[in-house]
Amino acid sequence: MKKLYASALALVCALNAMAQTVPANYAPVLAKFTQFYNSNKPDSIYAMFAPEMKASMPADKWNTTTTQIKTQLGTLNTAVIDRYAAPTAIYKATFANAVFFLNLSLNAQNKLIGVFFTPYTEATKTIQMDASIKEEPVLLKMFTGTIPGTLSIPKDAKGKVPVVIIIPGSGPTDRDGNSSKTGLNGNTYKMLANDLGKNGIAALRYDKRLVGQSVSSTKEKELRFTDYVDDAVSLVQMLNEDQRFSKVIVLGHSEGALVGMLSVRDQPVKGFISVAGAGRPAEKIVQEQVEKTQPKFLADQYKVIVDSLRKGKTTDYVDPQLYYIARPSIQPYLMSWFRWDPYVLMKRVKIPALILQGTTDQQVTVEDAEKLKKANSDAKLVIIPGMNHVLKEAPADKTQNMATYSNPALPLKPELVTAIVEFVNGLK
Repeated sequence: MKKLYASALALVCALNAMAQTVPANYAPVLAKFTQFYNSNKPDSIYAMFAPEMKASMPADKWNTTTTQIKTQLGTLNTAVIDRYAAPTAIYKATFANAVFFLNLSLNAQNKLIGVFFTPYTEATKTIQMDASIKEEPVLLKMFTGTIPGTLSIPKDAKGKVPVVIIIPGSGPTDRDGNSSKTGLNGNTYKMLANDLGKNGIAALRYDKRLVGQSVSSTKEKELRFTDYVDDAVSLVQMLNEDQRFSKVIVLGHSEGALVGMLSVRDQPVKGFISVAGAGRPAEKIVQEQVEKTQPKFLADQYKVIVDSLRKGKTTDYVDPQLYYIARPSIQPYLMSWFRWDPYVLMKRVKIPALILQGTTDQQVTVEDAEKLKKANSDAKLVIIPGMNHVLKEAPADKTQNMATYSNPALPLKPELVTAIVEFVNGLK
């Protein structure tokens, strides 16, 4: 069951469309689903599936899975709409034994193309900034829309101060490091800005394109990896022109580290910091994740899709269970993302660089960090024992490790902040 929930959680991570009002045609589908689920008729639910859903989910497998879920969760008592991100309606589902999100996706014929459960989380909670720090809004205007952000500056700063731009990681993660869509609620980026501010360093965190409060005419099928790079470069230039700052430092977290490597090229940046940045192309990492979380037939189909992308061709038919990572509208982005090798890019970083990596990171390994160090021998490598992917203290146990992702009060690992502050203060 845990594997099933993990796969479903990954799927919902990709639902980054802006919330909309749920269409009326979802209500009768939900009513039928509830009726058949509670009366132990998984075959009747199966009859509601679209042909492509049936092709990817054999009836016997669906019946077995549904029976397991019913045994664990019990009767479905209520289902209240939480949000709608086309084509998925997400309900707060109260079962006899637990509360989960019930996600129902429909096609144009009102047939189910997706049914999955994800752990229920309350609305994202945030933290208060230290009294010694003032915050002000930032708005980057572009031809395609706007990128909003928050600039944190020490109140009692005397003269110019260094500023760190925090480039967020993958998925619908906002400027604070949270995502109500995925249950991520760690306040990682806001905590980092807070800790830097207390040490006399300003920080800019922002909502990337198509995330949070950003506004963009760019559609998902039009999004490319270099769009993130262009946005980061524009923000770097904006900070460099601000006379309050003595130097600009780029810090990229996870996927943001790759964005950062491209953003510092030929830009007025004094230093680069990779935090939990991969040392291998994303294509390999994502393939490994799919193989770990999906049945072999889905992993094989994903590999075929990637093989086509490598040849510059997209795949129109995708199993609904792979929509979280390979739906047709996101394939052009994957094509643009997979072409970049962080090892090669790290070799080209000619400014002082710091590589930070935790030992209990479930997504990026110490070997990735060592590979980046090998690519750039002048870079400083700091391995932080017990730090996970959201930069918190966490054990190696996966369940306990993942629990920190939704703990907004758990502080960052102190060694992380110390290493960043020392690096920034040491730059000329």
